[in-house]
Amino acid sequence: MGDGMTAGVSVTGLGATTPLGGDAVSTWTALLEGRSGIERIRDDWAEGLATRIAGRMAVDPAEALGRVTARRLDRCQQAALVAAREAWADAGAPDVEPERLAVVVGTGVGGMLTTLAQRDVLEASGPRRVSPYTVPMLMPNGPAAVVSIEFGARAGAFTPVSACASGAEAIAAGLDLIRLGRADVVIAGGAEACVHPLTLAGFGQAKALSTRNDAPAEASRPFDAGRDGFVLGEGAALLVLEREGFAAARGARVHATLAGAAVSSDAYHITGADAGGQMRAIRGALASAGLDPRDIGHVNAHATSTPSGDLTETRSITGTLGAHAAVTAIKSMTGHTCGASGALAALATVLALRDGVIPATRNLDDPDPRIDLDIVTGRPRRGRWTAAVANSFGFGGHNACLAFTAV
Repeated sequence: MGDGMTAGVSVTGLGATTPLGGDAVSTWTALLEGRSGIERIRDDWAEGLATRIAGRMAVDPAEALGRVTARRLDRCQQAALVAAREAWADAGAPDVEPERLAVVVGTGVGGMLTTLAQRDVLEASGPRRVSPYTVPMLMPNGPAAVVSIEFGARAGAFTPVSACASGAEAIAAGLDLIRLGRADVVIAGGAEACVHPLTLAGFGQAKALSTRNDAPAEASRPFDAGRDGFVLGEGAALLVLEREGFAAARGARVHATLAGAAVSSDAYHITGADAGGQMRAIRGALASAGLDPRDIGHVNAHATSTPSGDLTETRSITGTLGAHAAVTAIKSMTGHTCGASGALAALATVLALRDGVIPATRNLDDPDPRIDLDIVTGRPRRGRWTAAVANSFGFGGHNACLAFTAV
């Protein structure tokens, strides 16, 4: 059963498919090399949009799954399943009773591509041409469901839908499930695939997206004085979490420890961020982990590259942790993968602690003088850090913070 409400949880498996690579290893390599996964959208439908760039997955997940499996899954579900298979294999395929295995996969919008595509089919060809897989493909709980079916998880399949905090909230929920004694192993993370003219137009009308269409790789500029919005991305990242005693008993390799987590809500504005809510999440994660602000040597910032968002997060970090921690913003390379972003940040934070290296923030050419953080730039920073946090904040005032410690 559980190790108690303050026990850490072992991270034994990592999996991802992102704009930088089709797995966690290639994604991590690209992050350390400072490569960008953001490119010009070459589809005809992009013409006329204010923003015509995005971070699409570097490897089509349908290729990894095979045509028969892929055609029954939305692209978001495909990404989740690819990442889950990698994470499970990386963890050594734990021999766990199905009733002690749970899945938590967050998403911002779920099967949006299926919803819009099948609406087009209905309008153009009538109801008899709509796919019989439409509803299972469009459900926001679809990614969690297909992962639970793949691995026979019977301790629950859960789906936080909390905008861009969804992936981090999923991992926080996984920690709770293990601490509460409801599971020994949890596959947790996030997935998103919503690069579509509707989302680009909607975010564009809200003035949230960068319009640097002529320089895609330079468009996402967290903390830079010239930042003009985020770049939409897609992908998935999943972690295998295990009760420490369970992982130790089977001799599992442990990448890092998920020491604590917390979520909060702003109750402030549907799209605007509140530093107070973010600070409550960060302080809650520290309390959950039994850590002091001075223990935190590294912050994987939410840092989407919006003018106001990066300033708000700066206030949140300095107001809770001070300015001593080394900060990085991986969205400068991946773009903003929305519901997957918190899980991808968690994966990068785990690897930074494990390998003793923090990826540099790309495109920080002219630092905003109002941002007084120790941001890693130029080249990766090497060292040894005992603890780190990953921040995730979403529309609706959702805040999540994950605290990890090195092993």
